[in-house]
Amino acid sequence: MSALRLNIKQQAAEDRPREKLMAKGPSALSNAELLAILIGSGTTDETAVELMQRVLADCGNSLITLGRRSLDELMSEIDVKDDVAGKVKRMKRYKGLGEAKAVTILAACELARRRSEEPTLVRKEIHSSVDLFNYFLPKMQDLPHEECYVLLMNQACKVLGHLLVSRGGLTETAVDIRMIMREALLKRATVLALCHNHPSGSLRPSADDDRLTDRLSNSCKMMGIRLLDHIIVTDSGFYSYCEEGRL
Repeated sequence: MSALRLNIKQQAAEDRPREKLMAKGPSALSNAELLAILIGSGTTDETAVELMQRVLADCGNSLITLGRRSLDELMSEIDVKDDVAGKVKRMKRYKGLGEAKAVTILAACELARRRSEEPTLVRKEIHSSVDLFNYFLPKMQDLPHEECYVLLMNQACKVLGHLLVSRGGLTETAVDIRMIMREALLKRATVLALCHNHPSGSLRPSADDDRLTDRLSNSCKMMGIRLLDHIIVTDSGFYSYCEEGRL
């Protein structure tokens, strides 16, 4: 290895595939860099990235072609002439690409193929308090205790997921605003909705409900997140802070 040549550990952190992915996300990496993360290491002659660049070059830089390679093809040997000894040596086509690494590459290609065949996920959209009520009613109907859920959505109000943030007694439940905001940031949600039930059947929000709504609304404003609604669910219907003009 040339004295001027840097291995991956000697490169700047932002140029190393794993660190680059953590800092900038997977879309910032080339195909060779992503594959290099999978195989983990190269050889003393070339880094994992350089090894995968060579493999891809032999596949016309096509991931589809790479996925069609067999295990034997990735681990094949070629004849190389030794000019010094004047003999032909039998050597691995891709030094440093053993069985475990080759299997990992083919497994990743197969997962990508299967993903492409899956039907597109259609996310449910929430645009009204009725939509919100219908979404949560099956989870809260006939519950003997209070539960509180947060619904996480993107800018188009398409559901990213929901989370049970509190389970309480017959008349109240404690909600940690910090937990809600943390989940919103982790899921990159830009719209939130809160929903909890009243086992008593009362549709009147309590003073604690009002305080919770105000605290969550203020926290959302600080983080640039929209609070779509806070509804209270009972067996006979629901109460909407939004519809009552209180958001």
